[in-house]
Amino acid sequence: MTLEAIKYNGKLQILNQLLLPTETQYEDILSVEDGWNAIKAMKVRGAPAIAIVGVLSLAVELSPKKFKSKEDLTNMIHEKLKYLTTARPTAVNMTEAANRLSTLIHVVCDDPTSTVESIRERYMQEAVDMLAKDVADNKSMGHHGAKKILQQCDAAEKVRILTHCNTGTLATAGYGTALGVIRALHELGKLERAYCTETRPYNQGARLTAYEFVHDEIPATLIVDSAVAMAMKEKKLSAVVVGADRVVANGDTANKIGTYQLAISAKHHGIPFYVAAPTTSIDLNLASGKDIVIEERSTKELTTVRGMRVAPDITCWNPAFDVTPADLITGGIVTEHGVFKPEEMKDKLMGYSNKKLKSSED
Repeated sequence: MTLEAIKYNGKLQILNQLLLPTETQYEDILSVEDGWNAIKAMKVRGAPAIAIVGVLSLAVELSPKKFKSKEDLTNMIHEKLKYLTTARPTAVNMTEAANRLSTLIHVVCDDPTSTVESIRERYMQEAVDMLAKDVADNKSMGHHGAKKILQQCDAAEKVRILTHCNTGTLATAGYGTALGVIRALHELGKLERAYCTETRPYNQGARLTAYEFVHDEIPATLIVDSAVAMAMKEKKLSAVVVGADRVVANGDTANKIGTYQLAISAKHHGIPFYVAAPTTSIDLNLASGKDIVIEERSTKELTTVRGMRVAPDITCWNPAFDVTPADLITGGIVTEHGVFKPEEMKDKLMGYSNKKLKSSED
């Protein structure tokens, strides 16, 4: 059975990841409000999956609605997409999708031959296409990342990779970003073992990444977050590969809290540190990590576990993400277009974008 975080065939269902690994339950998403709430509550999480569920939740809501004019439809699409970006603002993929689709739909609306139905159909098709594109991009990332890691290792030996949080099928439409790199290494027969952190306080590593490794029969070991430095010292790790919720122009990267300390420890131990991020997670509009808004979540995530109090009534600080400076990303940033050093990433991606634009004009 293939794992699926998102099911869509005109009807949208998400796997409630708060219940894993003990219970597998799909929930219907019937509206944008349902999508927003599922994202905010982390029933669905992972920057690519957040964007896909958000965009599809609007597709579901649009499908049966009647509109007096194409302007009414266009305005609704714009307002609903803008609202969806507020659920978890650090992850940039939802904002990227909202901006891209709002611009596209306004252009379509301005076409005098367009109708309510043609605009609706165009939005629906763009939303559905995100599923296949995400999987294709992830497989490309996996290939590029695996190739780069193997180039830096002894060809005769298998590799050991440490990862953080969950960046696999459960965080995407399929295959995964950082976990996609690990998956590609496994498919090549070059992975000796993956190590995953538990990833407090929501335990995405213990509940979700470990679940994916066991499900897909990938050799793996779970460690507590505070064991990463010891693992780097004792386990002969070949590389650290993590995902990203937002990579900015200079290469600074926002990712799940705890990533920054992994990067510091990896540099101390001389272990290459990679960030795997599709271009939809890269925000060239922000100059550096200091410009990233960091989401802070409820203190209950620290003081309770499934409703049971595990800490006294104390002041808590619970940032969901931290920012890893570009100079700690020593291996490179893995994208669907290749692996780039942080300092060259912006120029490389802008060059690719300009080439794509010229090709479409021709």
